[in-house]
Amino acid sequence: MPAIAGIRLEFFIFAVILVCVALLHDFTMWVALIGLVSLLCAKWFFVPDFSLIEHLLGNAQHEGEWRIMLNLIGLLFGFGILAKHFEESRLPDILPKYLPDDWKGGFVLLILIFIISAFLDNIAAAMIGGAIAHVVFKGKVHIGFIAAIVAASNAGGSGSVVGDTTTTLMWIDGVNPLHILHAYIAAVCALIICGVIAAFQQDKHQQIIKDAPSGITVDYKRLLVVGLILISAIITNYLFDFPALGVWLAILVGSLFVDTPWSELKNAFSGTIFLVSLVTCASLMPVNELPPASWSTALILGFVSAVFDNIPLTKLCLEQGGYDWGVLAYAVGFGGSMLWFGSSAGVAISNMYPQARSVGNWLRHGWHVAFSYSVGFAILLAFMGWHPHAPHKTSPTSSIITVETK
Repeated sequence: MPAIAGIRLEFFIFAVILVCVALLHDFTMWVALIGLVSLLCAKWFFVPDFSLIEHLLGNAQHEGEWRIMLNLIGLLFGFGILAKHFEESRLPDILPKYLPDDWKGGFVLLILIFIISAFLDNIAAAMIGGAIAHVVFKGKVHIGFIAAIVAASNAGGSGSVVGDTTTTLMWIDGVNPLHILHAYIAAVCALIICGVIAAFQQDKHQQIIKDAPSGITVDYKRLLVVGLILISAIITNYLFDFPALGVWLAILVGSLFVDTPWSELKNAFSGTIFLVSLVTCASLMPVNELPPASWSTALILGFVSAVFDNIPLTKLCLEQGGYDWGVLAYAVGFGGSMLWFGSSAGVAISNMYPQARSVGNWLRHGWHVAFSYSVGFAILLAFMGWHPHAPHKTSPTSSIITVETK
C-alpha cells in the first residue's frame, strides 16, 4: 500500500471522506458510499490477499464486523419505528404539564434522556428525547439543543455496561462493570455544563409549550409496544449481545395489535446507509497499535472518536490494556457527541432533524459539547486520578497499577 511520509493511502482516503461529509452535508450518504468504494478499490489493487468477505464474516484470527453492522442497521431502523410509536402515543403532548415552563424545561428533558440512556441503548434515548423535543418545542429545535440531546444520551451510557456499545464491548471482553462506573463523575459534570447552555439556546430560539392541550387521549397500546421494544432489546443484548434481534421481535409482535409506522423505514434509510458505510470505512483503517496507555492518550481518543468509529478504537484499547476503563469509557462515549456523525445516536437523530447534518452548524451552535467534554475530563482526573488496570485477560482480578495523576 503506498504511503506518504509514513502515512498509508487508506488514511488519506478516509480524511477526504470526512472532509466531504463536512462540506457536502446534503449528500452524506453518497459521499460515504463513494468513499467506501474508493477505499475498497485501493485495498483490492494494492493488497492482493485482502478479502471483504473475510473482513465482514471473519476467520480464525478475526471475528468479523458482521455483528456490529447488523446491529447498527437493525437498531437505526427499529428505533426509528420506536420513536414514531412514542410520538403517536400522544404521551409527549401531555409532558408540558410536568416540565418547567422556562429554560429549565429543556434542561430537565436532557436529564431524563441521560437517565434513560443509562438503562437503554443511547440510540433509543436520543430518539425518544428527540420525539419529545419536537412536540414541546413545536418542531423548532435549536441545533445546539439537538447536539445536547446526543451528548446527554452518550453521557448517560458512558458509565453503564448496558447503555452504550463501547461499554457493553468492555463488559463482554471481561472488564468489571464497577471499573467503568466512575465515568459518571465526568458525564454528570459535562451534562450540567452543556445542558444549561443548550437549554438557554433553545429557550431563546423557541420556548417550551407552557400548557398541554386539553382532551388528549394517550394511546397505551403504542406505549406498550415502546416498552416491549426496550425490554426486548435489553434482554437480547444481555443474552446474545444482539439487541437488534429483540427490537425487531417486539416490533413484529406489536404489529399484531397496533398499526406499525413502516414508512419510518424510508425516512431512516439514508442515515442508516451513511453510518454503516462510514463505520465500514473506519474498520478498514490499518490501525494496529495505539500510543502508550495514559490519561493524555484517553483524552485524545475522545476527540478522535468524533470522526473515527469508537468501536474499533475501544477494541484496540482492550487488546492493549493498561487503561483506566472509566476514563476511557467517558472519553470514547461522550467524545463522539462533538460531531453529528461521531456516534450512532447523532446519526439516528439527524434522520429526525435533517438540519443537524452540518458540521459547521454543529460546531458553531454545539460548541458547548467539546467544552463540557474537556471540563468533565479534567474534573474526573482531579477527583479520581488516573488508575490504569492491568490487562484483564491475563489478570482476572484486574489488579490496579499504582500510577496516579497529581
